[in-house]
Formats: sequence, C-alpha cells, structure tokens
Amino acid sequence: MLVKINLRDQVRNYLLSEMITGNLKTGKTINLAALARHLNVSVTPIREALTQLQQAHIIKAIPNRGFIIAELDVEEAEDLYELVANLEVMAIENTEFSQEDIVNLKNQQEVFENAKNAIDRIQADLEFHKLLTQGYKNKLALKILHDLKTRIFFYERAFTNDDSFYNKSDNQHDSIISAIADDNVPTASLLLKMNWMLILNYVQKKLTE
Repeated sequence: MLVKINLRDQVRNYLLSEMITGNLKTGKTINLAALARHLNVSVTPIREALTQLQQAHIIKAIPNRGFIIAELDVEEAEDLYELVANLEVMAIENTEFSQEDIVNLKNQQEVFENAKNAIDRIQADLEFHKLLTQGYKNKLALKILHDLKTRIFFYERAFTNDDSFYNKSDNQHDSIISAIADDNVPTASLLLKMNWMLILNYVQKKLTE
C-alpha cells in the first residue's frame, strides 16, 4: 500500500519504476482501474500522475484507448538525444568539479564497465551522466533531463545490447573524466556531445533496419 501523502508523486515514481524494470513496455495500455486496485488508491492521483508523464512525453494519450507507452520513433529519438546532449553540455559548462566529483565519476565508470547485463549497463550509464550534471544549479534543467532520460531508457533497452558498442562508450567516458580532471571543459563538452551522438547513430541504424 502507498502512504496517502503526495499520492500523485508516489504513483508517478511507481510507474517509472515499472517502466525501468520492463514490467511496462512500449505499446502497452495502462489500465487505470486495475492500477488503482493494485495500489489501493483512487483513480484521481493515478490520472494526475499519468498526465504528468504525458507532459514529459514519456507516455501518450490515445483516444478510446487511454494512456500508453509510445512506440519508438526515429524522429523522436533524434529530438531526445540532441536535447539531452545539449542540456548536459550546458550543465557541465556551468559546473565546478571537485576532486571528490572526479573520484565518484571514476567509481561509477567501473560500475558501468563491470555491468553483467544490458539493463545494469544502461542504468550504470545513466547514473554516470547523472553524476556529470548533478552539480548544475538549474534544478528545472535537471528535472527536464531526468524526464527525457526516462524516455531514452526505452530506446537503449530495445537496441543497445552490443558489447562492442559499449566498448566505444567506455573509451569516451574515460576521456570525459580525463578532460574534466585537466579542467579542460571545452574538450569534455565535445566528448560528451560525441558520446550521445554515438548512441543516437546506433539507435537510428537499429530503428531503420
């Protein structure tokens, strides 16, 4: 049962968790009544949470069907990855990194490199990028990034299972950390943009095969 405080946010977090674990998949309709029974809450906070997720473009409303997790689309992928890349570049260009930050990035990179399966790898990669940007003071931008990456998760879970692909990303992560450690923000920004574009190019290829 959910504690009946901020029910909308709790429902939203629950739905996001179900998406990330794969229990809610693209094209699947979200049944409001069944979800209300499962969580033991009224339909109202569920509808409010779904509306929030719709506004964040994580799900979409379909007439006569309700809310569904949208199918993957090349044009959306291009918009998502370009926007995330630009927001992250803006974030690191306006962040002062400490030695502790650099150590945390290196530790997370080890987690990423040692991930045993695709889901763990994706989550470790997203956590690496979260650590890169968490020092940015613009909380609205960070909230937008969080929502965008929730949607990006569906693309990466669907397509990025290739170990050779992740080896390239490994090298870029290490180079980003080195550039930040050297206080070379322009190089770090360029590498970060390249990192996201590498993933986008791979996703585009898979979507059009």
